Parts: sequence; C-alpha cells; structure tokens
Amino acid sequence: CLKEGGADGVKLEGGKIRAESIRALVDNGIPVLGHIGLLPQSVKAMGGYRVQGKTEEAARQLIEEAKAVEDAGAFALVLEAMPPSVAQAITEAVSLPTIGIGAGRSCDGQVLVINDLLGLTDKPPKFAKAYAKLGEETRRAIAAYRDEVQSGAFPGDEQTYGA
Repeated sequence: CLKEGGADGVKLEGGKIRAESIRALVDNGIPVLGHIGLLPQSVKAMGGYRVQGKTEEAARQLIEEAKAVEDAGAFALVLEAMPPSVAQAITEAVSLPTIGIGAGRSCDGQVLVINDLLGLTDKPPKFAKAYAKLGEETRRAIAAYRDEVQSGAFPGDEQTYGA
C-alpha cells in the first residue's frame, strides 16, 4: 500500500509513546521520520498551538523524546515550535538529522508548510515566513472572474469557439 502510493516513508508524531510503533515499522522496512515538540495532529490535546520545552524540565523531556525516537530507528527528526536552545541541545544529543520548523537555526535542515511559505494562510504561525502573497493574488483573481461573469464580459469572443 505504501509503495503503491509512491511514499518513501511515513512521519509519526510523538516520542516515547510512538517508539514501539516506529521500531515495528522500521523492522518491517518502512522508513520513519519522527516529529516532536508541537504535534499538529494532537494540538487540541496539547492545549492549542503553544511553544514546547520552555521550562528546564520540559526541555529535558524533549531531549528524552528525541533519544527514544532515535533509538527506535527513525531516519530523521522534525523539531517543531521550541526555543532554539532546546533544538540545539536535541541536535547535539542525537546523531540523526534534525529538521526545524519554528525551532531556530541550529537544526540540520528547515521546513515550512507550503501554504505559509506561499502566503496562502491568513494567520500564519510566528515562525513562518511568506515568500509570496499568493493568497491576496488568488482573492483578486477570483473576484475579477466573478465580476466578469456577472457583467457578461466573460467569456469573451477570445474564449468562445467559432462555428
């Protein structure tokens, strides 16, 4: 099913709680990308979109979570919404590559959600940067289309087949 869908692997959110699942997948030849810190699929259970690892104990817990993911066999680890110092400590504590999203510059790589990167999100997270304003462009284009359809300007002769 995974190969038929063209996937190269799976991403699992969570540390110690997912270690057994990560290990089982890896043992069966399925590469796993781990994800700790803010877990988007569990955001309601986590009390909303909040920075993780702000206290010394919470930071220590994240380091333990990272080590559990590494020990389970993940090939890399996403670190989301945590202070840069915590992401750096995790990056130094594990041998697998870390990929930051709202985790500062010390990770081995960076990722953004494409909708945030393209400016399609009305309220992007603090750590996101829009490299375009496609949301505004899209709204303008849709409004222009609506106006031309309502006024009868579209379709014009250029968009109509002759006999």
